[in-house]
Amino acid sequence: MADMKVGYEEMLARRKSQPPLPTAVVYPCSEDALIGAVEAAKAGLIAPLLVGPKEQIGKVAAKSKIDVSPYEVVATADAEESASVAANLAGSGKAGALMKGSLHTDQYMHAVLQRENRLRTSRLLSHCMLIAAPAYSRPIIVSDVAVNIAPDLDQKRDIVQNAIILARAIGISKPKVAILAAIETVNSKMQATIDAAVLAKMADRRQIVGGIVDGPLDLDIAVDKEAARIKGVETPVAGEADILIAPNIEAGNMMYKELTFMAGAQAAGLVMGARVPVILTSRADSPQSRLFSCALAVLFAEASSKDPSLLHPILGE
Repeated sequence: MADMKVGYEEMLARRKSQPPLPTAVVYPCSEDALIGAVEAAKAGLIAPLLVGPKEQIGKVAAKSKIDVSPYEVVATADAEESASVAANLAGSGKAGALMKGSLHTDQYMHAVLQRENRLRTSRLLSHCMLIAAPAYSRPIIVSDVAVNIAPDLDQKRDIVQNAIILARAIGISKPKVAILAAIETVNSKMQATIDAAVLAKMADRRQIVGGIVDGPLDLDIAVDKEAARIKGVETPVAGEADILIAPNIEAGNMMYKELTFMAGAQAAGLVMGARVPVILTSRADSPQSRLFSCALAVLFAEASSKDPSLLHPILGE
């Protein structure tokens, strides 16, 4: 049984003497958003810059009995301005990460994508959700669950590479990647199976590096060796997937929410492909999920600082 809390507590013990990661918290105008940021600060993970309407943040803090006096508040007028100001703080180096508060994802990501905020890289931005499910032996990354609606083949290549980079940053040296579809064979009428097969071949040709990539695979084969045996599928990914790549946002989003809301899974979410970690959770996610997401951002920031080449894998021609 995977338990993110164990890894989280081990991480806190390891980095007791380490400075917190300066993090711009965007529009923390709900109780959960504010509690998540403050608890991460108390744990020594982040040094929050609370970016939003000062009066509104104060009202939420007072109602929820949260002391925000130790933290800087960067006053803005509304959610849209909060996102823009926070992204600029990160792009200028005044914040080492961004954390989503109680605004809509499209407002948040719009600011990250604006070139003037200097957060974009050459890679596609994609969302990774690290999930610890009670019935699976280890945490698993699901992507993309929140950003790319109907990715094409080239976008899926970047989604896979971003997920591999995150997996390597958290200590999985050769992550196993399952490109999911409804079936495990190529069907010309099912585009997800064609894309999956091409992505597996792209990994063979080093257009995707750092992991073992196979597909198409249906979900049961990816997470259960016995299902693979029964179906006669031989792959090193069977039953040992570290990363699940969904064919589209609907499949990815529903999979992660089913696991968290119906199966008691723990979750932490990051957007990959930007110059800094971009923490992205659902507005309905728990303070614990926000806390784990901060921990994931810190792990990724520390890993990429120690090994900058992690962010720039050498691909084949």
